[in-house]
Amino acid sequence: MAIVDIRDMLKHAYDHGYAVGAFDLVSLDFLQGVICAAERARAPVILSLAEPHFAHYDPEIFMPAVEAAARRAAVPVAIQLDDGTRFDSAVQAIRLGCNGIMLDVSHESLGENIRLTRSVVEMAHACGVPVEGELGCVPGVQGEDAEHHPGEPSFTTVAEARGFVEKTGVDFLAISIGTVHGRLQDRARLDMQRLKQINEALGIPLAIHGGSGLKDDQYRRLITHGVAKINYYTALADIAGRQISENAERDRDSGYSGLAKGVAEAISGEVERCLRVWGSAGRAAEVMAQCRPWQPVEHVIVYNVLESAMEEMPKVMAEGRCRLGTIPGVREVVTGEAVREDARYRFTWLVKFCHPAVIDSYRDHPEHVAFANSLFRPIAGDRITIDYQCIE
Repeated sequence: MAIVDIRDMLKHAYDHGYAVGAFDLVSLDFLQGVICAAERARAPVILSLAEPHFAHYDPEIFMPAVEAAARRAAVPVAIQLDDGTRFDSAVQAIRLGCNGIMLDVSHESLGENIRLTRSVVEMAHACGVPVEGELGCVPGVQGEDAEHHPGEPSFTTVAEARGFVEKTGVDFLAISIGTVHGRLQDRARLDMQRLKQINEALGIPLAIHGGSGLKDDQYRRLITHGVAKINYYTALADIAGRQISENAERDRDSGYSGLAKGVAEAISGEVERCLRVWGSAGRAAEVMAQCRPWQPVEHVIVYNVLESAMEEMPKVMAEGRCRLGTIPGVREVVTGEAVREDARYRFTWLVKFCHPAVIDSYRDHPEHVAFANSLFRPIAGDRITIDYQCIE
């Protein structure tokens, strides 16, 4: 189907009483397993890239594969940065193709959490990208991902949640009501009354992190009280690890491909189980009908320059690629020169925006204004500018 606006996706889930799964990816096996499961279940899905996992892969290299898989998927897909910790991380994630940002600075004081989250919200909204904040501490216990979430649990309060959403403008909120990152030894003790009160106070999609290890009835109660997104990773990592161990026991001389055999399928089976328990199975068509497609915008300028400026053009274009490429929402800057000498226009800029909202935020951004006024417009009076989206 397509990459769709995650804001629309989670609103549909919230309004219709089910939850979308956000599954952290650490390899192509995870990516393929999640997409295949979503397609079998005919479910919307969120491909999640967690900042702590960037130690295992280079997001610059991995993200093109994630985006390609999402665009060719037969179900609606969104791509979200998970556990982002810095403003720069959010800017980079948007540039690489994420259309949702989850910022986790819940370990900071409430005031600092609000300040940092608000700064990311303002930037991301100018790019058309929704933001999920986190309030309260979801700690780590035993498990692969637990070391990234140290500290004691701190439950989200209703009053703080209301103030946090009002002051930051977040679109979704991850809350702490008793889940943990990692493996649960016993049945989780979830504060459902607290969740119910937070949902009634906010009326926006809520997210649960540390979704592994809960019981089916607990998932259903979470969803009843406003949880529209469930993050899930540890159980998938454990399943992948067991599959590799079983492969090694069967053939101790097996190479990498032998050890990895069946990993994607094992992950896929667990993801499909979750999607069915969480109620998102069979929702793909109606979600697609209700969601806006996530389509980039191409900002194109064709132009001629003054004869006296011809020698300066390589330097001007190089500086433009560098400076304009740092503006939030800009995914790529390409400069070019006409192949034919008799072309009506000699030079071109192609600036790829992640979303139509960037047309305005880019135009007014200080870096663009300074470059255009000081270096570009004085020498390129003969020009045509157009912003367009591809027709598929």
